[in-house]
Amino acid sequence: MRRVVITGMGAVTPVGNNVNDMWEGIKTGKCGIAPITAYDTTGRKVKVAGEVKNLNIEELVDKRELRKMDRFSVFAIIAADEAVKDAGISFENDAERSGVIVSSGIGGLDTIEKEHKKGMDKGFDRVSPYFIPSAISNMAAGRIAIKHGIKGMCSCVVTACAGGTNAIGDSFRQVRDGYADVMVCGGAEACITEFGIGGFTSLKALSQSEDPDRASIPFDKERNGFVMGEGAGILVLEELEHALARNAHIYGEMVGYGATCDAHHITAPLADGSGAAKCMEMAIKDAGINKEDIDYINAHGTSTPLNDSGETKAVKLAFGEHATKLMMSSTKSMTGHLLGASGAVEAVICTKAVSDGFVPATINYSVPDEECNLDIVPNEGRKCDIKYAMSNSLGFGGHNASIIFKKWA
Repeated sequence: MRRVVITGMGAVTPVGNNVNDMWEGIKTGKCGIAPITAYDTTGRKVKVAGEVKNLNIEELVDKRELRKMDRFSVFAIIAADEAVKDAGISFENDAERSGVIVSSGIGGLDTIEKEHKKGMDKGFDRVSPYFIPSAISNMAAGRIAIKHGIKGMCSCVVTACAGGTNAIGDSFRQVRDGYADVMVCGGAEACITEFGIGGFTSLKALSQSEDPDRASIPFDKERNGFVMGEGAGILVLEELEHALARNAHIYGEMVGYGATCDAHHITAPLADGSGAAKCMEMAIKDAGINKEDIDYINAHGTSTPLNDSGETKAVKLAFGEHATKLMMSSTKSMTGHLLGASGAVEAVICTKAVSDGFVPATINYSVPDEECNLDIVPNEGRKCDIKYAMSNSLGFGGHNASIIFKKWA
């Protein structure tokens, strides 16, 4: 099987609008959670979110195209542009051997919301002609392919909160198994809208804490729901010899991927963690390594009671005694939960963790929970060598996805 390396990365997140700024924010334990500014929250139960801040979109995206694009696609285009530029790659001679897989859990919710209101007010024949191509979830991937002239496989994985990780894992297989030489992959999401927050509020999935430092608190006993985030993460995955032939900078190697389904419940994970555990075991086997080789896990760690305890059980089940020796933090404590973009942003974070030898913290941790008693790297990150890092994502519908990155030596 062919080896797959990471040669480019891009990110738009609540803690930084490019990879370097995001990574500095993650290393310093920056909290990207703040009061919602996208709409008036008066009388609403949920007051805070992980919004993207100080992003000058009009300087980064063609103004003529902005009115035809939903916010999630805008984030995807900006992150992809950064990743492609970072990789220093042109697709002119590799168009058919390159592809795009970019996930979105929900797609253009902001566009759906605004155009529905317009239809109700003015009649549905008056909605924008760009409504459909703005709202559909695959359009982020399509727009990236169009802009960069990428003519191979172009797809959108929709597996809720596991989508970004599945997109990267599926892209890894495309390259490893010889179907492509380069894949631009990741996820994008923009659901901090009245409709989006309202839906998750009714589901009782979101934290109603008004204190940004006590809202997204994974593994803390006082956790009471996740905090919505937004943004995008994009990786350029490349076949090793292809990367070496053009003297590309290599951040790390991707070596394993696992995906399973709990087949249990539309929103709740299996209480014993067995589905997620099997997924991690598959990724380890796919990488051809031992479970003891994993030094760090970037947990799904959403700050919901069921997820964090279930994921802890899953790690114990998959890793046995080694579970107490590895480090497992949740960077959602800083970014919030970016749904279909979360796994993609966390893949960028994992790659940086491996390449820089730094394990991010789970910030704002205060009250220990006996059901979440692994080393969650509380409050302060650690400088240490990491050879292998795993990133986990779990999604509504029972979707589980795990990917593994190896230090490039």
